[in-house]
Amino acid sequence: MKSYRKELWFNIPTRRGFANITPQVETCLQESGIKEGLTLVSAMHITASVFINDDEGGLHNDYEKWLERLAPHEPISQYRHNDTGEDNADAHMKRQIMGREVVIAVTSGKLDFGPWEQVFYGEFDGRRRKRVLIKIIGE
Repeated sequence: MKSYRKELWFNIPTRRGFANITPQVETCLQESGIKEGLTLVSAMHITASVFINDDEGGLHNDYEKWLERLAPHEPISQYRHNDTGEDNADAHMKRQIMGREVVIAVTSGKLDFGPWEQVFYGEFDGRRRKRVLIKIIGE
């Protein structure tokens, strides 16, 4: 069995945003040479997320509004975590909702997606560098 590891780095210029990282994950899969196996894509920061869904702007806007209703950023005083001097308690909660990682099957050297599926990096406390781990195992 082969194993491949790579870190992707992101710096989303806004507090929140979504980036389609499917092309970068596909490049990693090609670099790995693995034809059958599994790909793990994991956010390595507690205020960021990786998830799979459709690359459609209306859906991403809906996510933004929905997440803000579930865990509003302001007032920051509503969160005990922010008593530490932080202002990102909502970002931790948004990450919890959207998820830390995804696992994608690799079949015949390709990411084995369903219709419309793409991999996204979700940022909830941006404006600084954060990383995503790609780990691919298989043959």
